[in-house]
Amino acid sequence: MKATKADINWLGDVSVFEVNRLHAYSDHRYYQTMEEAVASAEMALRYDLNGTWKFNYSIRPDCRPELFYTSEYSSEGWDDIEVPGHIQLQGYGQIQYVNTQYPWDGLNELRPPALPQDKNAVGSYIRTFHLPAGWEANPVYISFQGVESAFYVWLNGQFVGYGEDSFTPSDFDLTPFLQDGENKLAVEVYQRSTGSWLEDQDFWRFSGIFRDVYLYTVPAAHIRDVHVRTDLDASYTNGTLELDLKLEGKAATGARIEAELLDKNGNTVKSFGGNVVDNGLVQLREEIGQVNLWSAEIPYLYRLYIRVYDAAGNLVEVVPQAVGFRKFEMIDKVMHINGKRIVFKGVNRHEFNPRRGRAVTKEDMLWDVRTIKQNNMNAVRTSHYPNQSLWYELCDEYGLYVIDEMNLETHGSWQKLGAVEPSWVIPGDKPEWHDIVMDRAISMVERDKNHPSILIWSCGNESHGGEVIYKVSQYFKSADPTRMVHYEGVFHDRRFNDTSDMESRMYAKPADIEEFLNDNPTKPYISCEYMHAMGNSIGGMHKYTELEDKYPMYQGGFIWDYIDQSIYKKDRYGKEYLAYGGDFGDRPSDYSFCGNGIVHADRKVTAKMQEVKFLYQNIKLFPSLDGVKIVNQNLFADTSAYELVYSLEREGNEVLRGTLDVNVATESETVVELPLNAKALEGGEYAVNVAFVLKEATLWADKGDEVAFGQFIFTQEGSQAAVVTDKNIVSDIRVVEGDVNIGVRVGQTHALFSKQFGTLVSLKFSGRETIAIPPAPLFWRATTDNDKGTAMGFELGAWYAASLLPRSVEWKHEQKSDQYRIEFTYKLNISADVEVKVIYTVLADGSVHVHNTYKGTEGLPNLPIHALSFRTSPDYENVEWLAMGPEENYSDRAFGARLGIHGSKVADTMAPYLVPQESGNRTGVRWAKLTDNAGRGFKIEASGAPVELNVSPYTAFELENAQHVYELPPVHYTVVTVAGIQMGVGGDDSWGAPVHPEYQIPSNGELSFEFVIRSL
Repeated sequence: MKATKADINWLGDVSVFEVNRLHAYSDHRYYQTMEEAVASAEMALRYDLNGTWKFNYSIRPDCRPELFYTSEYSSEGWDDIEVPGHIQLQGYGQIQYVNTQYPWDGLNELRPPALPQDKNAVGSYIRTFHLPAGWEANPVYISFQGVESAFYVWLNGQFVGYGEDSFTPSDFDLTPFLQDGENKLAVEVYQRSTGSWLEDQDFWRFSGIFRDVYLYTVPAAHIRDVHVRTDLDASYTNGTLELDLKLEGKAATGARIEAELLDKNGNTVKSFGGNVVDNGLVQLREEIGQVNLWSAEIPYLYRLYIRVYDAAGNLVEVVPQAVGFRKFEMIDKVMHINGKRIVFKGVNRHEFNPRRGRAVTKEDMLWDVRTIKQNNMNAVRTSHYPNQSLWYELCDEYGLYVIDEMNLETHGSWQKLGAVEPSWVIPGDKPEWHDIVMDRAISMVERDKNHPSILIWSCGNESHGGEVIYKVSQYFKSADPTRMVHYEGVFHDRRFNDTSDMESRMYAKPADIEEFLNDNPTKPYISCEYMHAMGNSIGGMHKYTELEDKYPMYQGGFIWDYIDQSIYKKDRYGKEYLAYGGDFGDRPSDYSFCGNGIVHADRKVTAKMQEVKFLYQNIKLFPSLDGVKIVNQNLFADTSAYELVYSLEREGNEVLRGTLDVNVATESETVVELPLNAKALEGGEYAVNVAFVLKEATLWADKGDEVAFGQFIFTQEGSQAAVVTDKNIVSDIRVVEGDVNIGVRVGQTHALFSKQFGTLVSLKFSGRETIAIPPAPLFWRATTDNDKGTAMGFELGAWYAASLLPRSVEWKHEQKSDQYRIEFTYKLNISADVEVKVIYTVLADGSVHVHNTYKGTEGLPNLPIHALSFRTSPDYENVEWLAMGPEENYSDRAFGARLGIHGSKVADTMAPYLVPQESGNRTGVRWAKLTDNAGRGFKIEASGAPVELNVSPYTAFELENAQHVYELPPVHYTVVTVAGIQMGVGGDDSWGAPVHPEYQIPSNGELSFEFVIRSL
């Protein structure tokens, strides 16, 4: 649309989404010399407008300074604001987080495309500039890479243009409006527009100029658009390169094009071109011959230089372009990359920084791409909007497959309180929404089309179905037949099933996926979102990854999601914390639902990543006593880049280590012998550890970093050293029975049992107390986010009360020459038929053996945990385990854990999830040592079967009753919880999916566990 005057009514007009905006084009760079192009230097023909702008904030349109854009209007006295950046994160307006509902729900009675009139924040920006020297005779344009959600632009008092679509560029021609000397640029940004109805993503609702802004000029003959296409022959060996170029400028007519393709070492592979431009269009096609293929495993990039010569033969422009030869296609209903079945080991990624919101930096992106690669992920979905161009360049370079998703989500128009109710869904079949939606698709494709990392175009997210989105899919297929099209929403509207080339679902349970795959499907399957990683989650992920080898048409999925969307805020005492929805007074809000990341918002990897990295391994290692079976599931990379490191540990202590150079070809397996000589080993528990580590540093990891590991645990029954009894540590057992207490003294151990309270109330080793608050049976854990989603507090809450109020109803004791045994029986308020016993046995060596039993009954809810918990001094602030680790793990999230000796500060065992909850557990605990900083303390040893152990600064009840970290009390204790079993954490979703049955704890059986406490 063209116009010379701005009209505020465009904001609410679905037919107006751009005015005077230039057509979308590829995101290539261009230079005036080969030297600049080869160096990938900063573009001399681009002038950065990022930085400090003058700014005025208005709560609604009728409060704005309407004529601020005029040359006479003075911005003296206005505030400063940083660009790029969000208005709401710089001290203005309301920060708000909502998920599926529209942000005005319950505040304004609206239906699309109507907008709230009382709260539509307006940001008025002013920036002055002088043209760079030498630009005066050239055309000058401005590019806004991202503005949320609609904006008007003026230069020197004259209207330039209008744009919507927050996540793709809007460019305008400034040439007619420039003046000599200082130029005044004015931009008016509105938080709400018709585009807001299409941008109901699960994220914080911001506004402002949040991506780069720059001026640019072009040479006299300029390549405005580049379209690079590659193809491979039937053998996936020889490549073809096709170029479509659109030229403009006064020297474009008669210009000559030359193209030179270089390999990654800078050697010329092919030179071609020489075509004379006709009507601004150039088409080139060249057979390249044998090529190196691009894939996420080996992201081989060629460098293409496109040179433009004017009619006189002068070089006027050079465009450098990365080129990856790859072919993505459907073969027998299965997606293939370069002829091989692909499995997406993916993650959904929001652009986010806890201080800058979606105005992420290059440093953020570099950290992200390295972290994703280091943890064996091979794919990213740009949920749910096109990202900054740099992200795609990094995916090309580092090797990640991308689902590029257009900026469309209308979740609140068709799903209410979880129920599908599309009575006023948009865009649906409504023709008036066709153009505004299609424009977003075109803008994404035209900008991103040259990135080999992008395999799939996505029609957006959670916008139901309908004809409009179907037509978008048809556009994708016609504009770019080299890629496939994704859309999950056809699951809700099968009228247009052909919208998506693959069956894509969200949070389908493994059984549901198998049902689909066993029903003769016509499309392959992916989970565009699965494993909802909210808080302590990712349990049961193995049930999904196990499908990869079972069903060829199961082609992986994308974890939800990569990073917590939480924002730094200060509590009332001035201490920073990571805040979530509602913490800023935002209503409506969806509160902590913004915290679903496998990375914390401050870019620290969560403990959940341990499981992700292991289950996403392309190389599987299966050690045994005979050696190690190596299964290389890579499609294109052998194992020559890695060194195989093996070790043997006895009781956590290394007794053997070595390295081997093993090269396993792609899609093959082999068995390698290891020099373990098991028959010669003394008795004990052993772990065979094997790992592939990098021989040399890569872009994404350092030399020696681990890419795959496996472990085999076995017990050697061979001869052990004779046990020699040390007479100095075996003492007589002295018992003093009082009216209320029973004291037991053995050497330097002094235990005191209370008849009144029915428990061990004191345990001193060498005069140092280990019991601050006595042990008590525990059947409750602090609810995780997933637990809350299953209403665990309602369904299992009786165990909370049972844990608060166990009653000791009987005690009995027995003394022998070498031990003293006392048994306490408890009744619980949950049922008269439940019986719990804790038996303490003080042994002659001064240790205390603890045996905890539970006898259940029918009709009770499942148990969250079967444990014994006590509190000790906070001086015992160090913990060391021989257990599964190093990170926290649970029964359904322990595949990525390994048996070993791991250590931590007690304060660091509690994971910093947004809402305090159960965290820090270790499974497979053989022993644990708790010590003060002088090394004094005590040891807990499993007796018989390994136990689970949680050592924390807080009790389950303190965690349960805190909604934020700052609500937790000052640390007064170290809390020790020894468990025979704890239920899994789940993760199929966070709004009702139960923990899988095998990881639940039925309450109608008998449970027991044993451990020993001894002095160090």
